[in-house]
Amino acid sequence: MGCGSCGNNNGSHSPGCGNNGSCSTGSCNKLNVYNWLTDMVLPEDYKPFNIVEVRFKGSKKQFYKNVNNLELFTGDKVIVDSDIGYDVGEISLAGELVKLHLKKYGVEEDNSEMRNIRSIATEEQVKKYQEYKDKEQKTLEEARTIALQLRLKMKISDIEFQGDGKKVTFYYTSEGRVDFRELIRRYASSFKSRIQMLQVSYREEASRLGGIGSCGRELCCSTWLTDYKVVSMGAAKTQNLSINMLKLSGQCGRLKCCLNYELETYHEALNQFPNEKVRLKTESGLASLRKIDILKGTAWYCYEKSFDWIPVDIKRVNEIIALNKAGKTPATLSDTALGAEVAFKTLEYKDDLLGDTDLTRMDEKNKKSRGKGANTRNKKGGNRNTTNKNNGPRNDRPKRNDSKTPLRDKPADGSSPKPTNRKPNPNRKPNPNRKPNPNRKPKGEGKPADKKSSDNKKPDTKE
Repeated sequence: MGCGSCGNNNGSHSPGCGNNGSCSTGSCNKLNVYNWLTDMVLPEDYKPFNIVEVRFKGSKKQFYKNVNNLELFTGDKVIVDSDIGYDVGEISLAGELVKLHLKKYGVEEDNSEMRNIRSIATEEQVKKYQEYKDKEQKTLEEARTIALQLRLKMKISDIEFQGDGKKVTFYYTSEGRVDFRELIRRYASSFKSRIQMLQVSYREEASRLGGIGSCGRELCCSTWLTDYKVVSMGAAKTQNLSINMLKLSGQCGRLKCCLNYELETYHEALNQFPNEKVRLKTESGLASLRKIDILKGTAWYCYEKSFDWIPVDIKRVNEIIALNKAGKTPATLSDTALGAEVAFKTLEYKDDLLGDTDLTRMDEKNKKSRGKGANTRNKKGGNRNTTNKNNGPRNDRPKRNDSKTPLRDKPADGSSPKPTNRKPNPNRKPNPNRKPNPNRKPKGEGKPADKKSSDNKKPDTKE
């Protein structure tokens, strides 16, 4: 926003850039004004204009009377009157150009409410003023914390300390009315100063904070724009812009002010184009309007039962309309080679573009691709998780000795064979929580008796 090492003052020129007012950037501050009367030699008996323009933080500017006839230059720090105490400001404009600004803002020269300039600020006053400026960021964070604790639907965007620190101004934005009586009590006890709350619009908030626009330059509202006109969505539609709020909105969240800059030019250019309902009659058929290019002065027309968009110059369009009104019919839309150009790819006209398609036309193709993928996996060796972790061939593993370990036949159902001649584990303990099986028969029940036991059994004898 400003040059850090541009403070030159030889007594006749205003301090600023080293070029003495002809800076290539155009401005060093917000809403800066170039005084082109600075280098002019004034008459000896000339009395300077006693009203000057003083700039404060951001884009705030006010007019003050130089009642003490001080020799003031642009950029000087001055002490001005305030409601309580004094404030420190910077001279932004002095001389005859101030009269034009008074007329621009509608301020009269003999206004009784206009305050006076006390003196030029001393080094101690400027140092004290800078100390309060350094506290603004910390105070802003603390003020936002208190507002969040009170759950107020407001956004504190900026604050400004008075030059003597006796007054603090809080700038906030809100959708509706806010009851900040308790907030002011908390602020007064925390900051020990007089509190002033000012509600600003979203455009004024962006003007105070500043920033870089999508065009790559500083925001218009923070550099030169002072009056905010209403911007409607019709301005974007008139200029054939896509309705994309992310691109049409500025940093304030509203429509960009620059949409109104060229609106009158577009309105004048649109008067040359015909209405959309007007159709051109030629020997090839009726042509309807599809698209217009305001900057190039071209309109695209399309014949019935055709998808070819043919560009036609606006002069030729008005000529065909005049011939149609006179009862004449031209051969084609354009007699030049421009009429043969097609804006889009030519398509053959069909009653139903989806008539030859089938919803299941890709099913067989997907089945083939799945089967082909399965076959390729089987050829490569099946599942890749079955590969040997030792990266060695499976044929190199040692084989079992058939003489010691006889092979067992697998059951027909494919389950693993049960081991035979299995010895019970003598160290195994019974499970106390195991429930008995009711369907299990006790040992010895239902089995035929052994022959030895039947032979050894003695027959019953009667005594």
